[in-house]
Amino acid sequence: MAEGDLSKREHERNHVLGSLAATAVLTALLRTAQATGYTRMDMPLMLGTMMTPDRDRAKVAGFFAHMLNGWVFAWAYIAAFHAWRRSGPLLGAAIGLVHGLFVLISVLPLLPGAHPRMASDFTGPQPTTRLEPPGFMALNYGRRTPIVTLAGHVIYGAILGFFYKVQPDE
Repeated sequence: MAEGDLSKREHERNHVLGSLAATAVLTALLRTAQATGYTRMDMPLMLGTMMTPDRDRAKVAGFFAHMLNGWVFAWAYIAAFHAWRRSGPLLGAAIGLVHGLFVLISVLPLLPGAHPRMASDFTGPQPTTRLEPPGFMALNYGRRTPIVTLAGHVIYGAILGFFYKVQPDE
């Protein structure tokens, strides 16, 4: 086995382990914050109800979708680590902060336009089973939602930076 193959395998292993650990921690943090009343945002439910109207099945599907998303998004972090020829928990945390802000400012407010079971920001309250739209910075789910979302993404990035090591000569 050539030296380059070992390095590539180590990178792949670190990506798989790091992204799994980071996403598991992010998902657990978001779920704990929702279960304890810190936020009303339930990310697995939001993702899962895009696939099925059955809320019990939606939570399961959404959990797996969130885990897959975390693995996929880790590639962007790894690309940044390679572009800057360095990695580490602080750099990962900084990327996580930017990622979290992007999710809060751009992605979540656009969700009602793509989500088949979410009410729009432009419609008034309706007595339906539709999900409430997140609004800007997901503030419709509580004032502390942006805090927990940003904290989760910063921790996610720090974990990726801890696991994924870039050699300066790469």
